[in-house]
Amino acid sequence: MFRTLRGFLTGQEDDGDVYFAYSATLRISGEHLDFDNIRQTLRVSPTHCHRKGERKGQLAPPYAQDMWSYKPPVPGEHPLEEHINALWADIQPAKAYLLTLKETSTVDVFLGYRSNSDTAGLEIPHTCLAMFVELEIPFGLSIIIA
Repeated sequence: MFRTLRGFLTGQEDDGDVYFAYSATLRISGEHLDFDNIRQTLRVSPTHCHRKGERKGQLAPPYAQDMWSYKPPVPGEHPLEEHINALWADIQPAKAYLLTLKETSTVDVFLGYRSNSDTAGLEIPHTCLAMFVELEIPFGLSIIIA
């Protein structure tokens, strides 16, 4: 039995265990972001930030804009709803600030779903959608099958 299309087509499946990993990250991007003000107002430290023009590595192209991001400390193997709920619990007190920040910057939530099985799915409880409705941002999910 094959768990991936790649395995079926090649006739060989990776011997590793099936895994699922999830994440939810608040991303704020734009020009001349005040990283200190964002951190102080949200009351969380960024898990990543970079300035326009910086590079991820010597051969990477320069970043096109500033970015500040925060991912709550939830283990990747925990269900996506836990990641969403933890993020919303951390940033909800600053909802008004984030709505104001949207006037000059891009504010979104990057949801990640990674697995080595391409025959799986996920379910998001309706209660997890409050953050997207209240922040007036789309619900987008990045799906990576490796």
